[in-house]
Amino acid sequence: MTRSVLITGGTSGIGRAVAARFAADQAEVFITGRHADSVERTAKELGVHGVVCDATDPGQVAELGARLGETLDVLVNAAGGLAGSEPAPADASPLEALSVQWQASLAQNLLSAVLTTASVQDRFTSGGSIISIGSIGAERRGGSYGAAKAALAAWNASLSAEVGPRGITSNVISAGYVAGTDFFRGQMTDERHSALVHETHNKRPGTLDDLTETVYFLASRGARHITGQTIHVNGGAFTTR
Repeated sequence: MTRSVLITGGTSGIGRAVAARFAADQAEVFITGRHADSVERTAKELGVHGVVCDATDPGQVAELGARLGETLDVLVNAAGGLAGSEPAPADASPLEALSVQWQASLAQNLLSAVLTTASVQDRFTSGGSIISIGSIGAERRGGSYGAAKAALAAWNASLSAEVGPRGITSNVISAGYVAGTDFFRGQMTDERHSALVHETHNKRPGTLDDLTETVYFLASRGARHITGQTIHVNGGAFTTR
């Protein structure tokens, strides 16, 4: 049976790679993004449905459901990233600028997942999966971005308890350093790359395949008893016990 999959932030990075993975499995995939040109281009390249939607905008998210089918099997909240696209006004005080930056981080990395999940939650079938992309930044040196990702994990725990009785799982994948994305916006240096790789136990950066295969597993029959968890995928750069 063909599964229906919704992926926010699906035009680049982890979101795009996840969309390609599910599309290869013949799922009916919907991706969202803020910019019409990149949504249209990516949807065409991957053979999926594209929906222009800013996941931080309640009005746009409310309209998202109308573009989907009656049921949904998998939701991947991949929208997010470092804040900075909406700078504070030039005459803003230091505290006003700080507020803008923190609100942007929370909107992009927490509220986007909360709003999207709430908008489609009633469409989930029993056996459905909600997977949100977190970050190792939630554990250390993360600033406003890390704080938002830590809040994402806390929200996931309560969401899991809410949807679990309906047979729906909800988990966060906490990603470490992943090569092959534009997360650092061209600011990655050889020195920083080496330092991040050195922190891992297996002495390599993460790959998009590492993330997409973990997402795919959490949406599989083999993961039906895994819920409310934060799964760390970082090569041992951060460990749990």
